[in-house]
Order: sequence, then structure tokens, then C-alpha cells
Amino acid sequence: MREKDFMRDMITSAMDIIIVIIVAIILLFGASKLPEIFRALGRATGEFKKGQLEAEMELAQMQQQLQQSQLQQQTSREKELEAKIQELQKQLEELKKQAQSQSQSNNNK
Repeated sequence: MREKDFMRDMITSAMDIIIVIIVAIILLFGASKLPEIFRALGRATGEFKKGQLEAEMELAQMQQQLQQSQLQQQTSREKELEAKIQELQKQLEELKKQAQSQSQSNNNK
């Protein structure tokens, strides 16, 4: 029950603060300047959102480039490993042939 009262008091106090700020703006700048102030505030908010969107897009692009470079590195590493595997398989086949030829020559003796 106390939490609900606390939240209600916070909302009420927040609304009070907003009302005081609006009254102060009206007193400082006059009612005729109020639309101009809010228009400028709206433009600033729009510019902020635009900048935030651009930053998010740039970050996503950088992450995509990083993933592509990691994929390319992984692919080149896989190719190197495949070449080594093939080389080792050839060496193994040669060793098997040598072992067979040696066992055949030992059997012939």
C-alpha cells in the first residue's frame, strides 16, 4: 500500500515540477515565445533521434564488416588446413607404399 502512495506522490510531484517549469518559461519568455520554444525543442528532439539512428546504423555496419572479415579469415584458415590435410594424406600414402615395398622385398629374400 505504501508503494502505491509513494508512486502517486512521485507522479504528483513530477507533475508539479513540470507545471512550475512551464510557468517559469512563460514568465521569462512570455506566452508569445512559447510556441517558438516548443518548436525549437521539437526540432532538437528530432535531430537527436536522427543522430541516434545514424549512430545505430553505423554501429550495425561496423559489426557486419567485422563479421565478414572474421568469416573470410575463417575460410582462409579452413583452406590452409584442407591443403595440409591433403599433403599429409599424400605423405601417408607414400609411406604405406614404401612399407609395402619393403615388406615385399623382405618376403622375397
